[in-house]
Amino acid sequence: MLFATPTTTNELRARLDELDDLRNALGREVDHPSPWLGTLRRAVKAASVESSVSIEGYTVPHEEAAAIVSGDEPADPDDKNRMAVACYARAMDHVGVMGLDPVFRWNDRVILDLHFDACYFQRDKSPGHWRTGPVSVTGTGGGVVYTAPDGEHVVTLMSEAVDWLNQGDVDAHVVVRGAMAHLHMVSVHPFRDGNGRISRIVQSLVLAREGLLSAEFASIEEYLADHTPEYYGVLQSVQGGRYQPDRDASEWVIFCVEAHIAQARKRLEQIMEAAARWRYLEHLAKSKDWTDRLVIALEQSLIGGTDRASYEREADVSSATASNDFRRLLDAGLVVQKGRGRNTRYVASDDLRDQVAAAVEEDRARGGSPGALTVG
Repeated sequence: MLFATPTTTNELRARLDELDDLRNALGREVDHPSPWLGTLRRAVKAASVESSVSIEGYTVPHEEAAAIVSGDEPADPDDKNRMAVACYARAMDHVGVMGLDPVFRWNDRVILDLHFDACYFQRDKSPGHWRTGPVSVTGTGGGVVYTAPDGEHVVTLMSEAVDWLNQGDVDAHVVVRGAMAHLHMVSVHPFRDGNGRISRIVQSLVLAREGLLSAEFASIEEYLADHTPEYYGVLQSVQGGRYQPDRDASEWVIFCVEAHIAQARKRLEQIMEAAARWRYLEHLAKSKDWTDRLVIALEQSLIGGTDRASYEREADVSSATASNDFRRLLDAGLVVQKGRGRNTRYVASDDLRDQVAAAVEEDRARGGSPGALTVG
């Protein structure tokens, strides 16, 4: 038996209508070709991955996480924090592929494989295998706050969950279905570890299958990381300390809808900021009589940093040209170099960040409308 999807009240319907407006606006912005969207997409994906693993205690500096998620920097196999980021990123890449698969169908292997992707580095936790023993969740004080179903029930419950994912509540709003998928996963707790991660990944796949937004723009990992006590508190309130699928899941669904509304607003704000940032960088390059391609290097340096190979690929330039471009930016004090040799990365200087922040604020004060920007 699984939790029942709550009836949509008039109040919830109003919030879902508001969310639909935000998501449609976000979809239009994401579909609109723009030179800065690729960098923003990578930044959003990195933030989502970093946020999700941080909920479970894995921490990596933002710039390093962005480099790992983009594939620009390999994760040290002996560093569990960095491997958690790399493995979760791999799982989300898998979500992106399955989100576009025209013949996709949910089955137990989809969930097992995603778990293997995300928890590959935890070989002692049986990644990609259902648990067979007991498992419980402890709270911040060390006491047990949730006891999952016995291991002998996992296969049956997950079979029910897969059936539901294929044909259950198909007329429900996709965000509600995503929330319920998350609740089913995290309540069955089908793995020895990584249950929170797989629950969030499965929720993202439900949303990605809708096709309106890619997984990185549809997911709510950042909100959950920023509101972790509330996230855990709502789950504990709905679950009631043990697996009780006859309990009302309304509180959980409402929490998730509010998370999506907040996250959609944040993404739209990030898109506005990205547009303003790009306009400023274009003005900056023009004021120094530089080629337009240097805008790419500056944008990359602001969003997690970059290296010569990444710049070469996106700007379609030779290694020698890339080296000369970064030397120009270093001499101008707009980027700083970190590391040496193959580990060299270029990160925006504090001066460039201050200039861009002022330009974005100026743009916001004008209501986000294009126009002349003050170039520092």
